[in-house]
Amino acid sequence: MSEEENRHDWSCVDCGTQNCKYKDRTYPDFCLTTSLDAEDDAWAMNKYEEGRNHDIMVASAEVEYEGYCQWTRVQEIMEFARKIGAHKIGIANCIGLINEARIFARILRVNGFEPYSVICKVAGKAKTSVGIPEECERIGSAMCNPILQARLLNRAQTDLNVVIGLCVGHDSLFYKYSDAYVTTLVTKDRVTGNNPVAALYTAQSYYRKKFGLDK
Repeated sequence: MSEEENRHDWSCVDCGTQNCKYKDRTYPDFCLTTSLDAEDDAWAMNKYEEGRNHDIMVASAEVEYEGYCQWTRVQEIMEFARKIGAHKIGIANCIGLINEARIFARILRVNGFEPYSVICKVAGKAKTSVGIPEECERIGSAMCNPILQARLLNRAQTDLNVVIGLCVGHDSLFYKYSDAYVTTLVTKDRVTGNNPVAALYTAQSYYRKKFGLDK
């Protein structure tokens, strides 16, 4: 397929102008902003007034402005929580990052918050109990249970939930079933020391062949 034939699939990652931010450049002909349906635009803007969405957007913008390049993610989460009136902070953590979760909980406590953690292996179910192939039992003795993590944090009536190192896919299920808004403190990457962006930074060097970019 030629580049021209493939242009209908182009999106924001294929744009070189970012005129939606700068407003002094030229939009590409495949731009999502210029081709935006008025109904979609109105739908999104209306959603910012629904429930607590407006408060979340304002608090997020204030945190970005006030702590820009000064606050760590840990501090940003605490400042964000204060702005939205969140006191009880749920922690959905991987068992492999229990030490990090404990440190975060301690930081929350000394800063006036009430942390409440539910670990990924809660209930201790065998992986095969939900139809996971038996060979997957070799890695870990119990299945991760993100849906139950969400349910228990919902029952605890947490004001804001924080993900610490849930597996790919498990985090998706947790986000889906959490009643409270969710933010992420740690994204698991066993190879890069939980720094997944490192693979992107080295995609043109060390990981070039691994990602098939040398073809």
